[in-house]
Formats: sequence, structure tokens, C-alpha cells
Amino acid sequence: MSILNVIPSSSPAARSTVVAASMLVRVLGVALLLAAPAGHVWLFTTAALFLGIGNQAWPAAHAALVATVAHGRERDAALAGGRALRNAGLGAGALLATACLAGGVTALRALAAVTGLAYLAAAALAWSVHLRTRPAATAAEDGAGGPAPRMRTLPAANVVYVFCLNVPEIALPLVLVTQLHASPVWSAAIFVANTVLVVTLQVPVTVLMSRFSRRTVLALAGVVLAASYLGFLVATSLGHGWGAPAVATVSVVCTIGEIIYAGSATALVTALAPAHLLGRALARFQLSTGFGLAVSPAVITALASHGPAALWGGLSAATLLSASASAVAAEKDRGTRLSGCRRRTRAGS
Repeated sequence: MSILNVIPSSSPAARSTVVAASMLVRVLGVALLLAAPAGHVWLFTTAALFLGIGNQAWPAAHAALVATVAHGRERDAALAGGRALRNAGLGAGALLATACLAGGVTALRALAAVTGLAYLAAAALAWSVHLRTRPAATAAEDGAGGPAPRMRTLPAANVVYVFCLNVPEIALPLVLVTQLHASPVWSAAIFVANTVLVVTLQVPVTVLMSRFSRRTVLALAGVVLAASYLGFLVATSLGHGWGAPAVATVSVVCTIGEIIYAGSATALVTALAPAHLLGRALARFQLSTGFGLAVSPAVITALASHGPAALWGGLSAATLLSASASAVAAEKDRGTRLSGCRRRTRAGS
């Protein structure tokens, strides 16, 4: 499922090792990519596979490490800061890759080599972090001892939530170009605006929402996302003239929903899971994220072929259902853990 299941997640030092390992997997992917001769599809595919494994393993490993050094709402802000920096890096990397396209294959290979060296340096920095905290003390502080909560509904709901991450990249360009016949510039502008908003607002919005429970915030994210999907449905009905500007306006609301979701989902998992099983819980949750990202392009394309009502109405209904399901599941898991703590307390007394 993840490298997090290979190394014991109860050891804080091991968590930094897992982060370093996820970066080294990326280094291997880049090395295979550089070694692949022209036209060698299988080696290229293998390189892409290792890069994908590293990309999927890193978020959960990083979240587990952050949860070791920060607690409570400070942990939520730290996770949000990490996501903001990650999106800034993705945006800068996209611009750099676009610039390197003008230099042809040589420039792209040079960029890949520099990226591999950057991954290697990041792995060394992550591995150098040796924490001296005691897992038992951390569990006591967070009240996270005992068995892992049975988070089955929450990952399932997350699969639908994750669709929002592919809306600016897949759904909106598809709608703007094929249905509204708008210039591709609108899609590019929406993508840039999404990146800028996430980078600048992820931490402030997460801190602002810290006055509410994570469960409530995650449900609110579903409501905002569902409302934005209905807004896209209305915007596309305006036709060629006003449709594109209206879609761009509604995309801001969708991005706000994405920010609220990203700031609460992983934070909720870290709050629910016991400290000694945190890595495993995050790995399972990241698996649902990866699955959602993998299937969403096909689902979005299939729904779009049946018209705007099927696309945006379907996404809105599924997201609202997931919001209510995740809220109930999180409350149930929380109640299970609290009752378990009470039973252990009574047994100890």
C-alpha cells in the first residue's frame, strides 16, 4: 500500500527515513528516465511508475513527519503550509518546464537531471532530521492511544472530494473548449489563478477555520464544492459570450472549496488516528486520494459526454453525499475512540 507500512510508524526517526525513502524512489525514477534511449517505451514506463510511486508516498510520509513535530491546530497550519509550498513548487516547475521546451530534448534532459539532484538533496535533508520525542508521550498528549479507528467511509468519501483537484485541469478546459468554444487562454488563466490562490490562502484559510471542528470544516468544504459545481452548470448555460467569464468567476469559489478541503481532510485523519498507527492511517487515506486522482479524468470525461447537467449535477450530488457521509463517519470514529479511552481508564482504576 505504501512505504509507510514497511517501516514501523511508531518511531519518529523512522518517519524521517520514510520521507527520505520516498524522495529516493523519485531519484530512481529520474535516473531510469535519463537512461531510457529514444523509443524505449518500457523503460520510460518503468521510470514513470517509480516517479508515480514516489509522488504518492511522499504526501503521507510528510504528513506523518509533520504530525510528529507539531500537535493540535499548529499541526494543521504546518500541513497547510506544506501544501502551499508544494503548489508553489509545482507552479514554478511547470513554468520552468515550459521554458525548457524551447530548448528541445537537451534542455529537458538537463532539467530532469537537476530535478533528480534536487530530490537527492531533499532526501539527505529529510534523513538528517533525527527527533528525540517519545511516541508514548506523543500518544498521551494527543489522546491517540489504543486501536486504529475503522476509517472506511472517510477514505471512500475522499475519493469523491479529490475530484475537485482535477476540475481546473480537466473538467474546465474540456467544458471551455469543447462546449463553450472559448479560447484556451481562459483555461490557462483559471489554472494560474487556482495555483496563486492556493499558495496565498491555504494557510490563512486553514487558521481561520481552526475555530470549528475539523469534521465540520470538511463537511463545509463539500457544501462549497457542491455549490461551485452547480455554479458551473449555470455558467455554462450562458453560452459563448458570458459563459467563459462566468466559469472563471465560479472557479474561484471552487478553489476556496478545495482549500478548505485540503486544510481539513489530512488534519482530520491525523487527529483521529492513534500516534503509533498514524503512518498506516495516512497511507490508506493517501491511497484513496491516488485512486480518486486516477479515476476522475475518465469519470469527468464520461459525464461530460452526456452534457453539463450530467457532469456538474452528478459531481454536486456525489460531493454532498460524501460530505454528509464523512461527517457521520468522523463523528462515529471519534465516539469509538472516546469510549475506548473511558474503558481503559476504568480498567486502570
